[in-house]
Amino acid sequence: MVQELTKPTSLRRGAAPETAFAFLDGEFVPVREAKVSVLTHAFNYGTGVFEGIRAYWNAEDEQLYALHLKEHYARLHRSCRIMRIGLPYTVDDLVGVTLELLRKCGYREDAYIRPIAYKSSPLIGVRLHDLDDAFTVFAVPFGTYIDIDRGIACGVSSWRRTDDNAIPARSKITGAYVNAALAKTEAQEAGFDEAIVLNPDGHVSEGSAENLFLVRDGVLITPPASDNILEGIVRSSVLKIASDSGIPTAIRSVDRTELYIADEVFLCGTGAQISPVTSIDHRTIGKGQVGAITAKIARTYFDAVHGRAPEYRSWVLPVYKR
Repeated sequence: MVQELTKPTSLRRGAAPETAFAFLDGEFVPVREAKVSVLTHAFNYGTGVFEGIRAYWNAEDEQLYALHLKEHYARLHRSCRIMRIGLPYTVDDLVGVTLELLRKCGYREDAYIRPIAYKSSPLIGVRLHDLDDAFTVFAVPFGTYIDIDRGIACGVSSWRRTDDNAIPARSKITGAYVNAALAKTEAQEAGFDEAIVLNPDGHVSEGSAENLFLVRDGVLITPPASDNILEGIVRSSVLKIASDSGIPTAIRSVDRTELYIADEVFLCGTGAQISPVTSIDHRTIGKGQVGAITAKIARTYFDAVHGRAPEYRSWVLPVYKR
């Protein structure tokens, strides 16, 4: 089950404190002043794209490390191309804005960063063309909440992942996440921690909002991008760690019943980080505990994101100047 690891705060997890800032319409403003109209096109039709980015506090270094900023903003640019959103900032511009935002917020704890590019015209009428575009980014405190020494229970959802020719999963489209919300709520109301979603042809796609890996006979396996997954940045990090660690990998389609006979399964993503799965559809995975490969990858990943792994230091950028 999910276990809270960080010190409780008076704020609901993911809420922004009053001292937080946002970048909106080209300016840094207090988050309480960062407002958009109820007529905003993206609010009415889901015509926006976003990223989820983490920054990790390293108390020993007294430094906040922002993870994979360039990779996230490169993907945001790709999502904008799909959704015909004009983004007037380069990747380097966005990295600079985000670092300045975090400095203004002054967090000395883990944080979650949410950039959104969206159709901002205040009008009714569903389309992508002839609309104004806008960009905002804000950051909130957001601690680690999965204990890698335990596992989560998953259920295969009755909701299928949207197809690339319907709502492309490789783009983080705001409106598309109703698909994830339906799957997640169904899973949790059925007593599971998380959902696993199949694509339209019945192959395993991913979690409600996480990529999926399984281990069979020592090989780390993950579904391909063509099975309607998000081309995950943490997924790429996991594959890099596996390669560096000498763990064989395979990218291929996965049948539902392969999950039941896997030796290990885990979900990964910016929010979920590395989440071991110990049961699926009430079937125990492996020995019902976190497997050796999952644990090894998780340890390396958490060292890397906290700036403690020299070989992966290029993944993180220090926020505070020294």
